[in-house]
Amino acid sequence: MIIRMSLASRFVLLSFFSYSLAWAQLPAAPPNPPSDDRYKAEILLIVAHPDDDSLAAPYLAKAIYEEHKHVSVIYGTRGNAGGNAVGNEQAASLGAVREIEGRRALASMGILDVWYLNGPDTPGQDVLHSLETWGHGASLEQVVRLVRLTRPEVILTWLPLYVAGENHDDHQAAGVLATEAFDLAGDPVAFPEQVAAPRDRTAISNYGEGLHPWQPKKIYYFSDATHFEFLEGRGPQYKTSDVSPSKGVPYAKIASDAWMNDKSQLPSNQADLKKYLDQYLNEPVRFVLGKSLVKGSTTGDVFEGITSGPIPYVRARGYEPIARQGVSLEFGGPWAYYRAFWRSHNLDHLSQLLAPETALGGPDNTVWVPLLIHNDSDASRQVTLRSVLPSGWTEKPGPMIYSIPAHDAYPVQINVVAPESQKNTWQQLTWRAEADGQTIGSVTLRVHVNYNGVPQ
Repeated sequence: MIIRMSLASRFVLLSFFSYSLAWAQLPAAPPNPPSDDRYKAEILLIVAHPDDDSLAAPYLAKAIYEEHKHVSVIYGTRGNAGGNAVGNEQAASLGAVREIEGRRALASMGILDVWYLNGPDTPGQDVLHSLETWGHGASLEQVVRLVRLTRPEVILTWLPLYVAGENHDDHQAAGVLATEAFDLAGDPVAFPEQVAAPRDRTAISNYGEGLHPWQPKKIYYFSDATHFEFLEGRGPQYKTSDVSPSKGVPYAKIASDAWMNDKSQLPSNQADLKKYLDQYLNEPVRFVLGKSLVKGSTTGDVFEGITSGPIPYVRARGYEPIARQGVSLEFGGPWAYYRAFWRSHNLDHLSQLLAPETALGGPDNTVWVPLLIHNDSDASRQVTLRSVLPSGWTEKPGPMIYSIPAHDAYPVQINVVAPESQKNTWQQLTWRAEADGQTIGSVTLRVHVNYNGVPQ
């Protein structure tokens, strides 16, 4: 039987074979390079100064030598405003010295991926001061970039909380930036130029950085407070006296040997150094679980519940204004900032760690106390502010009447001075606000009458 094909059918068949042949001859597109695995980290430590890593170093030694974790580090500053126990180098020269000290200390533990932001060392206790001097937005952009480059499973950083202790504002700023980056690195709309594909990666003058959004799985905090009871049960703890099976020495010894590279910051007096190290060797590494996007317990191991591979982006709550009525009183400055910050980043539990506290703000026994008087009514109000101070304390300014327009807030800056006789004690200071003859609110601050070397 002879099958006859129409001219049209023959044309269609010929076209099909011609198209198939042409398709088979098309070149394959070059593979799209994956993210650079040389910089993939399991742990990203984000701190403020070279030598800040020493507080977490015993745990890092365990993670590196027993669990074979890749650790990377970001320093917010080069520590250019500190003292120098070795030589006269100061300011930018000291920053250059401390950068190398930090790199050598970390390299002794096998940590080679180390980045420095451009923040100036800002000795103080007010996180808002450091965020200002560091250039908050530019620093955050850098941290988000490095989170996307290193793709950590876990971020470790300083606790964003005002505490009685060293309470360094740079430490707090590092914790703030780390938290913000945790919540932004997985968002492709945050710093979108970082995740834009370059037009030709092999050419010059590209724009678009070619990174990918990345959502870390956990963030943990550690604190520079001088008391630790509030950290109990808030996260895992690791004994520094435990002996490393692979190294045969305690993790604290590995960490302190690394710390010896930070010579400019070590006590020059050997007795003081021994006392410092003895305390350091006896304290466990205490973490506070900030948040976890995987299943696990609060006090479980840092890597509990973590499996390899990316997870979806999880959006933080973001800022939501607090509804107030009438006239109210609260602590201002960093305390007011943290109340909003914790809520914005789903860290409400941090507000339960400590009642407001501070140590002295200077060697002259002064304490700075910022207050905010809110008037959320529809009319101007007169508010009287009075203090209840321990015996012997003085205050500037004293009791005053404040006129506050409707829907406005009055920032009050108070300075108090503690008597020398109360050194090394805890005291309570209270302020009460009155309007129309009635008390409309009060706040209480717990003060450790001790100066820890960093001005308020």
